[in-house]
Amino acid sequence: MLNILLFGPPGAGKGTQSMKIIKKYGLEHVSTGEILRSEITRETPLGLEAKKYMDLGKLVPDETVIGMIACKLTENSGAKGFIFDGFPRNCDQAIALDKMLQEKGIPINLMIALVVDYDVLITRLLLRSQKENRSDDTREVIESRIKLYKEVTEPVIEYYKEKKKFSSVNGEGEIDDIFERIVNAIENLKH
Repeated sequence: MLNILLFGPPGAGKGTQSMKIIKKYGLEHVSTGEILRSEITRETPLGLEAKKYMDLGKLVPDETVIGMIACKLTENSGAKGFIFDGFPRNCDQAIALDKMLQEKGIPINLMIALVVDYDVLITRLLLRSQKENRSDDTREVIESRIKLYKEVTEPVIEYYKEKKKFSSVNGEGEIDDIFERIVNAIENLKH
């Protein structure tokens, strides 16, 4: 079983590369945003609990999100593996995720961090904002999101480095070239 965390700041290309990894390795996509929407739509107990927080404009507690991820893994117990996209967002979530996965006997094999220069991130996100007509993605908002990633999320890298489950991949260049570098990191894991 292959279980990967795809990591990187906003604009690093996680969504694009996740889809390519899923196609090549037959993994199940674990996106917390998608899971939250699905649980709420299906009105599951966890979904209803999450909706209460979201309706108040609050973050859904880590325990609730971990519970939803656990349900997704159980529903897809025959999967070849999972790619976690957008989670964990902080060290507490990483610890909780590892604990839950350990109980299920599903370890994280590798965290792949896409490394992209700050100016390239800004350019990519501004272009995406124009293409998708996202008026909320101003330069100020983009810079704030990148700063939040650096302060809160990036420390998770050290957590997985200490566990020797970390690989840094250059996330700049052509999409297929980046994907080739990701595949090399995954294949090196298998040997």
